[in-house]
Amino acid sequence: MSDQRPPSGLKASGKRLWLSVADRYVLTAAEVEMLGQACRTADELDRLERAVRALPELTTAGSTGQIKPHPLFAEVRAHRLLLERLTGALNLPDEDQEVGLRPGQKHGRRAIQARWEGHVPNGKLAELRAGFGSGEAS
Repeated sequence: MSDQRPPSGLKASGKRLWLSVADRYVLTAAEVEMLGQACRTADELDRLERAVRALPELTTAGSTGQIKPHPLFAEVRAHRLLLERLTGALNLPDEDQEVGLRPGQKHGRRAIQARWEGHVPNGKLAELRAGFGSGEAS
């Protein structure tokens, strides 16, 4: 459990994110800063999503009068991507890991699982992985 306090000015979304990470992991100074940025981004995203929900119309007129999506949608999308990148950069481990995987490693793991899904019986892939490192022959 960390004794790091949340940055001042965080709203509910940012505080929830902070507590879900800082109370569970020991973070370096750089990770604390990255988490703070992610928490502020979560708060901004929450405000943007509330603003979208309050819009009377989801479209607006463009410069030549054409109908186009409201510009807030692009901001929401950008903030979601930023939040994903910031939290991914923290490199936190999953429940079954001691050390987190880098984004490229996570992508590789998903690709391998997708490639072999349906080719190896359920549970057998984990069994094969466990046996592979122990020198057992299957």
